[in-house]
Amino acid sequence: MTRVIHLTSAHQRRDIRIFLKECCSLAAAGYDTHLVVADGLGDALVSGVHIKDTGSKSGGRLSRMALSAFKVYSAGLALDGDIYHLHDPELWLWALALKAKGKKVIFDAHEDLPAQILTKPYIQPYLRKLIAGLTDKVERFVARKIDAVVGATPSISHKFAAIGVRRTVDINNFPLEGELVSADRAAEGSRAVCYVGGISAIRGIAELVEAMALTRTDARIILAGSFGPASLRADMVAKPGWNAVDEVGQVNRDAVREILGKSIAGLVTYLPAPNHVHAQPNKMFEYMSAGVPVIASDFPLWREIVEGNDCGLLVDPHNPKAIAEAIDTLVSSPEMTRCMGENGRRAVKEKYNWAIEEAKLIALYKDIVGPPQLAFQA
Repeated sequence: MTRVIHLTSAHQRRDIRIFLKECCSLAAAGYDTHLVVADGLGDALVSGVHIKDTGSKSGGRLSRMALSAFKVYSAGLALDGDIYHLHDPELWLWALALKAKGKKVIFDAHEDLPAQILTKPYIQPYLRKLIAGLTDKVERFVARKIDAVVGATPSISHKFAAIGVRRTVDINNFPLEGELVSADRAAEGSRAVCYVGGISAIRGIAELVEAMALTRTDARIILAGSFGPASLRADMVAKPGWNAVDEVGQVNRDAVREILGKSIAGLVTYLPAPNHVHAQPNKMFEYMSAGVPVIASDFPLWREIVEGNDCGLLVDPHNPKAIAEAIDTLVSSPEMTRCMGENGRRAVKEKYNWAIEEAKLIALYKDIVGPPQLAFQA
């Protein structure tokens, strides 16, 4: 049986894209699927996926990245896979090492990393362009040496295709159809909206909290996720709008389903950073899949999705008053809210669902190593 090894030194073992979608889909298709992580939670077999743990990360950021990457690579190599699917930039060096050993290698570009570096808060502003430029050169070099690059959005995969990468395919981070639909959806008459995901300044948390102080409908926001950095939370708690925030922290998928079931809108008001304007946030499509209208940043790509499917409202993410007005509109217009929710769910069913992306993933694997029953023969 063809052995597939996914490697991540930075993500959680139950990461939605890596584990729940890609690994579980490959295991269900018949591939001998292994996921190597570095979280200290031990080895496990979950949904047909063999999880190998190399131990929890420790030390500073750079040492942690380097040591965890080496441990993950070493553990993955010991499993002697037919194909390796890498998910973190700190594994680029080990992608080349795997190729040198005759292995098939895929890199999964979750983000446009050079663009993302331009807004990294822990990098001094005067160094960001330099580091982004160097990162772009390394990324291009590695991408041309391996067997395929998977982009989490069309813009990412197009970027790699333009530099001559031999195989590129966009595997969009679309939702599993029906996963987050609440059996007893109780949003009618609700004044709750929600934000689910990582919480940071660049994702517009300050403007969201400020907007909650400006609503006229006594709306409340359910805030699910963790702050990055943690110190940001204290700044948000000090804002007047925090009185309308119900903070629940990081939650599991069942809790996400419950939150969406009682929300009349889901917010994704990212600020216009270089890595955001062409992004396709997972949360946007998850809101849609649950029948929850979207309040989103007015970026051209997002406008195409939201207005094109009439499934929400667009706002200037820098403008708390505009965000508050959008929340009030949906709270005050239950029929419009219901129709937009239905439109979003229909769009996911027809074109924004994981089943379509899964087929592309399996086709890529068959192209590189053949069907699951037959390991690739050099």
